[in-house]
Amino acid sequence: MASRITGEGQVTIPQDILETLGVGPGGEVDFKRAANGRVVVEKAHPSRPENNWDKARGSADAGLSSDELLKLLRSDD
Repeated sequence: MASRITGEGQVTIPQDILETLGVGPGGEVDFKRAANGRVVVEKAHPSRPENNWDKARGSADAGLSSDELLKLLRSDD
């Protein structure tokens, strides 16, 4: 089954392939190159985005003051 590539590099993945992968609207896929040179499409397993709480985890043991810890939690970096 062939799919045409748009000028933006987009391609429509056939519905039966999406169903096999268990991917629906808004879902994501990964394209990987296999050892034999073929390209494999897999369901993406996005990692949870790191947030300020994740950045601060373990920081209280690092000698931060309450003010320094609050600054870390409130930053957008």
